[in-house]
Amino acid sequence: QVQLVESGGGLVQPGGSLRLSCAVSGITLEYYAVGWFRLAPGKEREAVSCHSSLDGTTYYADFVKGRFIISRDNAKNTVYLRMNGLKPEDTAVYYCTADSALSTVIRRPAYWGQGTQVTVSA
Repeated sequence: QVQLVESGGGLVQPGGSLRLSCAVSGITLEYYAVGWFRLAPGKEREAVSCHSSLDGTTYYADFVKGRFIISRDNAKNTVYLRMNGLKPEDTAVYYCTADSALSTVIRRPAYWGQGTQVTVSA
C-alpha cells in the first residue's frame, strides 16, 4: 500500500518560511517523479512544483518561482518543499504527489497525500 504523509504546515507571518515534508512508503522514491499541489478556499487545485527522478528536471509554477524549492532524499524516501517569502495568497492545503512519470505527476498523479494546511497571516 502506497502512503504519502505530509507534515510541516502551520501558521506563519507574511515573509516567513516553512519546510513541508512528505514521507513516502510503499514505493521506492528514487524511481518516481514527485510533486506538490495546493488547494485554496474558493480556488481550483493548482500544481506548485515537481521533480523528475530521471534527470533532476524541476518545474515551478510562476507564482512560486524564486521562493519555493522542491527537493528529495531518496535514502529517506522523503520529499520536501522549502517555502520562503510566504504571502497571504500562499494560504492553502498543500498535497504531496508521486507518479512514475514527470508528465503525469504534474497533471494526474497516481498517488496523493492527505494534505497539510499552510496559513500565511499577520
